[in-house]
Amino acid sequence: MLFVLGLTTGAWIMFAYYLDLALRSLRRSPGLTALMVLAIGFGVAASMTTWSVFRAVSGDPIPWKSSRLFVPQLDVWGPKSRKNGGDLPDALDYTDAVALMREHRATLQSALYRIGPAVVPADAAKHPINVNGHAVYGEFFPMLDVPFRYGSGWSAQDDADRAHVAVISGKLNQKLFGGANSVGRNVDIEGKDYRVVGVLGHWDPQPRYYDMSNTGGFGTDDEDVMVPFTTAIDMGMTNNGSTNCIEIPAEPGFVGLQHSSCVWISYIAELDDPAAVRAYRRYLDNYMRQQQQAGHFNWPPKTALRDVPQWLDFEHVVPDDTKVSLLVALGLLVVCLVNTAGLMLAKFLRRSGEIGVRRALGAPRGAVYAQFLVEAGIVGLAGGVLGLLLTGLGVAGVGWVMPREIASLARLNLSLLLVTLLVAVVATVLAGLYPTWRASRVQPAWQLKSNG
Repeated sequence: MLFVLGLTTGAWIMFAYYLDLALRSLRRSPGLTALMVLAIGFGVAASMTTWSVFRAVSGDPIPWKSSRLFVPQLDVWGPKSRKNGGDLPDALDYTDAVALMREHRATLQSALYRIGPAVVPADAAKHPINVNGHAVYGEFFPMLDVPFRYGSGWSAQDDADRAHVAVISGKLNQKLFGGANSVGRNVDIEGKDYRVVGVLGHWDPQPRYYDMSNTGGFGTDDEDVMVPFTTAIDMGMTNNGSTNCIEIPAEPGFVGLQHSSCVWISYIAELDDPAAVRAYRRYLDNYMRQQQQAGHFNWPPKTALRDVPQWLDFEHVVPDDTKVSLLVALGLLVVCLVNTAGLMLAKFLRRSGEIGVRRALGAPRGAVYAQFLVEAGIVGLAGGVLGLLLTGLGVAGVGWVMPREIASLARLNLSLLLVTLLVAVVATVLAGLYPTWRASRVQPAWQLKSNG
């Protein structure tokens, strides 16, 4: 025990000695030291700022469940829609969405579409509030583990009965009811009373994997209100999202949209195991063959079923400019490290005489190596501190060069700060390996002879 303690104390004494030598060396050439710190600081800040954005846009929005959530796709338009290399539509038409819900082959599932109704406050002096939200089935909430501050979602019976119930956001609840528990109270949506059954807690999944056709992956709009899909259709609550048609609907209006082949309804299903996934794929294939046999189309049936990670990749959620920016920033970091390595090499070799004297007095190569690595570590730490400040500025200003909805995802948190410091120190020490190795190979006899 005493032997180990002695070794530990000795190691700390040597480290303190090397630290003192490194600080003296850095103070002797402040200009060179400043150049190295600036190079590391700017290189690390650029890479960490772009990495923070890339990490946000490429993250798994529901990692504990993403492998069990699937998006089905059906070839409702046929080969003529793929003449220019297109793939299957990323949404469903009304007929297929309702059929899949009715046959209910998944553990949980929900068709959904975007709505944008007006909510009328009880206070007649206040103006109506235009809100955003979705018409969904009751299974949507447990399937996506949606958090609630008050209450819960509605039941399957409410879906069947086309009940006038609603789930509202905490933000809307604050506006209408002062943030109090509003479960059981009524809210006026488009001139009709809906009973509040739940108030959402904080829920802002990014990317918005459950409705890619409308958001493209990212969105800043709150889910202010959600109502039953069946009720919204019954009340003629029009689609406020994307609608894609390969031909003009035969009938006008919202009813005509429901009877058309236009795709505007997102769909998500939970499948608990590989066997369930295989069974659901077979079901989709059989469903499309039945539609073909019924004369609804005359091309070979085609379907797809992707889990959330595959779906995000299919939808190209991570923008190409974000990937390019990350590669450019990493390239800048490499250039900065190469420059720093060159500066260190010049600095260390300029001290060949000092190294030769130390080696002649009995200092081993390992001691020289340790001394200069400590010096490189100090440069990296100083560059990391500067990098932290510059990263903070970079995250704050990333909206100048990237779309607002993507830039808003970048966050300066504790993990980013720690990674920035770690990258700065480790990268600088790695950059200093070769200069340090060259310095430790100095031959003391040559240096003493040349100095003599």
